[in-house]
Amino acid sequence: MVHHARIRLAATAAVAVAALGLTACGSGSGDEVVDKPKAKASAKADSASGSEKEPAAEKSSAAPDVAKVGDTLALKGMEGGSGLDVTVVKVVDNAKSSDEFFAPESGNRWIGVQFQLVNTGTKVYSDAPINGAKMADDQGQQFGTVIADITAGPSMSSDVRLKPGAKALGWVVFEVPKASKVATVTWGMDSGFAEQIGEWKL
Repeated sequence: MVHHARIRLAATAAVAVAALGLTACGSGSGDEVVDKPKAKASAKADSASGSEKEPAAEKSSAAPDVAKVGDTLALKGMEGGSGLDVTVVKVVDNAKSSDEFFAPESGNRWIGVQFQLVNTGTKVYSDAPINGAKMADDQGQQFGTVIADITAGPSMSSDVRLKPGAKALGWVVFEVPKASKVATVTWGMDSGFAEQIGEWKL
């Protein structure tokens, strides 16, 4: 049990160091919240082959007004030429730990969010994705991530490097009070310091 605690502390320290490094290098402020999802490929195909008499209806069905689970947001980083398509693929409430020695604190629960990142930019993406993720409940309380493995599937790597066109998939875990009703999850490039922050309604 002591061994697991040491691993978690070391991983947490590494994430903190990465975040401090980005703070020193840039001053992105999350000024723009992006919540308008990209149109799904199937919807685009339907729109292309459909009638021209109802363009407004087709446009509406192609991309909803606010991103939800399953939707993709196009986000930009602080550096020119950096960009990702980010999708919240799945959400699991009351996620179960795959480590018998590690569980949520008393009165709390874990919520797992599976993110997919696709590098749409011209530069290599390199970051610790969990640094850029936050969750909020319907009262406006915000919650950060916890480094944990859950039974839903493999965790998102703490050191992701993607060449243009490459993708990464993994679970990010949040610890929230059992009584909280979660409302949104947000994610931003550059450990959350980029000016664009994506937001999905849950």
